Amino acid sequence: MSSPTSKPGLSPSRANDFQQCPLLFRFRVVDKLPQPPSEAMARGTLVHAVLERLYDAPAAARTADTARALLPGEWDRLRAAEQRYADLFTSPDRVASWLASAGSLIDTYFTLEDPTRLEPAERELFVHTELDGGPLLRGIVDRLDVAPDGAMRVVDYKTGRSPRQGYESSALFQMRFYALVLWRTRGQIPRMLQLVYLGDGQVLRSTPEESELAATEAKIRSVWSGITTTARSGDWQPRKTALCPWCAHQDLCPAFGGTPPEVPAGAVERALGVSVTAP
Repeated sequence: MSSPTSKPGLSPSRANDFQQCPLLFRFRVVDKLPQPPSEAMARGTLVHAVLERLYDAPAAARTADTARALLPGEWDRLRAAEQRYADLFTSPDRVASWLASAGSLIDTYFTLEDPTRLEPAERELFVHTELDGGPLLRGIVDRLDVAPDGAMRVVDYKTGRSPRQGYESSALFQMRFYALVLWRTRGQIPRMLQLVYLGDGQVLRSTPEESELAATEAKIRSVWSGITTTARSGDWQPRKTALCPWCAHQDLCPAFGGTPPEVPAGAVERALGVSVTAP
């Protein structure tokens, strides 16, 4: 039997990819094209690792100095685990400057939460559930806090800036996705969803209602229906948006004069569990 990590499914990030651009979804999920590393990506991964490890320390020792001291070791660990990070920098001075920028994000975290007063129930929690007649839903929750009365708070760290007012829908979709999975697996709706933005020191909170999670499930089913229909047709159309300048695959995108590679044989079935009949 397939494990939840190997079985085709859908995460909030990949659902957002499809809504942003079906061709981007194909490149990432079906073709599995590598994502070239960037300083921002590596910094986000590093800061997440430090905030996870911080809670290994006794409560009184969870200080900004303790967290900053974790940065070099966690960076060494990431470089050893992933070659793409090992080759990101060539100058020791640039590494030092970059680590300092990660330290600034850590400092911002301590202005938003007091980790000496928190005892997370889970960190980097893999959650998954399968919708009836729908896809396997899966994702990783940065932190799950559980109060003495059993109330759950889902916390996600973001190293970028918070969305402008009126543009929170994508971020809230991710959190409601997690809330839906936790509701289905634990039988209880989380009391609070909390996004901690370290880029500008803002915290976005939402109290999910059952009606909102039902709407989130309906949206997920609609996105999955679009994915499977597109997969069967093979018509992965690009969609130009304001995010295109940050896409790593412009050279393969028809919207920018590129030509996508042929879809590898069997790749759609392996990635999505969708049978495709050859023309």
